[in-house]
Amino acid sequence: MIDAVIDPFVEFAFMRRALVGCFALSLGAPPVGVFLVLRRLSLMGDAMSHAILPGAAIGFLVAGLSVPAMSLGGFIAGIAVVLLAGLVTRSTILREDASLAAFYLISLALGVLIVSVKGSSIDLLHVLFGTVLALDDTALILIAAIATLTLATLAIIYRPLVLECFDPSFLASVSPLSSPTHFLFLVLVVLNLVGGFQALGTLMVVGIMLLPAITARFWAQDISNMIVVAVAAAFAASFVGLLLSYYLNLPTGPAIILTSGAGYLISVLIGVQGGLLWQLMPRKHLEA
Repeated sequence: MIDAVIDPFVEFAFMRRALVGCFALSLGAPPVGVFLVLRRLSLMGDAMSHAILPGAAIGFLVAGLSVPAMSLGGFIAGIAVVLLAGLVTRSTILREDASLAAFYLISLALGVLIVSVKGSSIDLLHVLFGTVLALDDTALILIAAIATLTLATLAIIYRPLVLECFDPSFLASVSPLSSPTHFLFLVLVVLNLVGGFQALGTLMVVGIMLLPAITARFWAQDISNMIVVAVAAAFAASFVGLLLSYYLNLPTGPAIILTSGAGYLISVLIGVQGGLLWQLMPRKHLEA
């Protein structure tokens, strides 16, 4: 059993690279996902993952399947969508979620159109679903750098970010950090989506960000513990998903995300913080 778990990573360099890339992604993306869940902005992560597509597509047109070019293009496109959505929200009657939804749909269609017209179906699949088993040194360095920057930035803005999750009006009234914190957080969201789409594609990268974070909600109450559980859940999903894809000949990205989804469904049933089975158990009178 131990040999079956370890051998694929010992024998094949591409499996080791995929594991390192997924672990690095699991360090940076789930903590960001925890704050998205707490701020009730989970669907914004999905919108932003599609918003980076036209930039990545333009980078592909300019330099081919170049990690720096596609990442830079995706980052610029993601930031542009954030700024445009914020401008529309402040200038019109639309709420931020509605303006983001509009821009993400436009971005998704534009990105697919660009890749489809100028590339092949294989190129389109690469951009949409990623190639986690084909990560090179450049992609691994990019993902690791983004994870490091994310953790360092979250450590710096942790307190105002937590306060903004629960009482943004109070933070705005007592500190000038409200707007900078919000913008920095959105930049972290875009950065992690840009780093993740190299491995999982623009359609599924948000899964490794949000599913472990949502799972953690069933196992922890305070934010620091939720972050730890989310990272651990992402690690487990990455490891098990890679093994399933290797032995069952499954697409790697979907295998990782479905494994994370299975962890979420199990947590819904047996999670100690509001899981269905725990709610059915009889409790003391004052706890009911």
